[in-house]
Amino acid sequence: MDPMSPDDRPEAAAAQQQQQQPLEWRFAQVFGERATGEDVQEVDIISAIEYDKSGDHLATGDRGGRVVLFERTDARDNASRRELERQDYPVARHPEFRYKTEFQSHEPEFDYLKSLEIEEKINKIKWCQTANKALFLLSTNDKTIKYWKVQEKKVKRVSVMNLDTSQSSDNGSTSSSGTSSCRALLPNGGCSEKLCSPNNNISFPPGGCTSLRLPVVVTGQDLNHVARCRRVYAHAHDYHINSISNNSDGETFISADDLRINLWNLEISNQSFNIVDVKPANMEDLTEVITCAEFHPTHCNTLAYSSSKGSMRLLDLRQSALCDNHAKLFEEHEAPGSRSFFTEIIASVSDIKFARDGRHILSRDYMTLKLWDLNMDSGPVTTFQVHEYLRPKLCDLYENDSIFDKFECCLSGDGVRVATGSYSNLFRVFGCAPGSTEASTLEASRNPMRRQVSNPARPTRTLTSLTRAVRRGGENTSIDANGNSYDLSTKLLHLAWHPTENSIACAVANSLYMYYA
Repeated sequence: MDPMSPDDRPEAAAAQQQQQQPLEWRFAQVFGERATGEDVQEVDIISAIEYDKSGDHLATGDRGGRVVLFERTDARDNASRRELERQDYPVARHPEFRYKTEFQSHEPEFDYLKSLEIEEKINKIKWCQTANKALFLLSTNDKTIKYWKVQEKKVKRVSVMNLDTSQSSDNGSTSSSGTSSCRALLPNGGCSEKLCSPNNNISFPPGGCTSLRLPVVVTGQDLNHVARCRRVYAHAHDYHINSISNNSDGETFISADDLRINLWNLEISNQSFNIVDVKPANMEDLTEVITCAEFHPTHCNTLAYSSSKGSMRLLDLRQSALCDNHAKLFEEHEAPGSRSFFTEIIASVSDIKFARDGRHILSRDYMTLKLWDLNMDSGPVTTFQVHEYLRPKLCDLYENDSIFDKFECCLSGDGVRVATGSYSNLFRVFGCAPGSTEASTLEASRNPMRRQVSNPARPTRTLTSLTRAVRRGGENTSIDANGNSYDLSTKLLHLAWHPTENSIACAVANSLYMYYA
């Protein structure tokens, strides 16, 4: 009798079945919740969101150029060992965060050479490696990248002033009942009479002047968060920066605009290396632009970038200094006769994310979410329909420019689920494990499941498909995902998945909603 493989054991089968069960999402927290009828200021709208690698910190950026940091407060190491031993079973906790600090990262600028206004809006935020209990992160607007250091410093104050309080009035001036002459204060708090007194022959008493005391600086227990800009990386992009990505080596990062990708060293702000340049000699020959770029999570020599034509290219920095030739090309060929005026517009990839294991990469275009295997460039492993009910409305979406909205995507830390946003403040969670049929629709509100609908049976994985892909999550084309009218003015563009737990943070206008399962 052949021994059972690890995947055939009952324990493994039960664990796999548990992973395939749809998650029940619950509301956790909200920051900046908007009251009914309250107007949202343009500068307060969140434009970027990012967890750090540990999941203990969360950063958001807004259109006003501000970066707001949140820190986790439910860390398990805060519980004593005795409290943990008293528990008969582990208590399920969800990440809880609190406001930490905020700072002004970017200010509005004006490029006089090009007569161009540069918005202060934060396009992307990326966390860097921590050191000495200080937090480091990169933030960028359309033109300038900044490297920030945020650390806690104890508040220092002067406890003993060097003025004699018996001779000091409330306004800080010094007066004496025995003379009418004015006394000029010195920087050290003393006074000099020879600046305003005719008699300069001043004699000091033996032993010195008792009223002159040195100030004492006392460090209190109060902590103050201080953000300091360490470096500014500017003047390297002619077009708007759409993405930045840290390298796994902890020393370099990339920044990408429509036509170029530059490689930076964190310690050198006045020099960068152009590694990708898709600008043609004649701009009339331009057919596609770069939409997003991302470093591989573990291989420091590998990165990927997406284009407006719906393709992704994998690059190896070891091949050449200028990566004109890609190592792999990932694209899905359209079916014959299906091309229309909107085909290329909706095929443009707005965001890409590597899975934590580095084996898969997730891409989001306007209508779908696609999961790719780096070892299989013939087509996506799985395709998820995000809001198929909008396909008959593409003409209307083009007229009101909604078709150009850039939705982000994210993966769970274990790589078995993916998520992305949609309209009407909805976001969708799909299971991408083999055999999973999970396709949940949730609303960014205090009751995320209130617009949840039962999902019809999904097709299973088949090898007869030309691209060997699974299309899941398709809805009725006459209504939206929940049988309700959809609202194009409320859109959920930005969201992030906690790196180690089933927790999602998503931004709706100026509000930050957090959910757990």
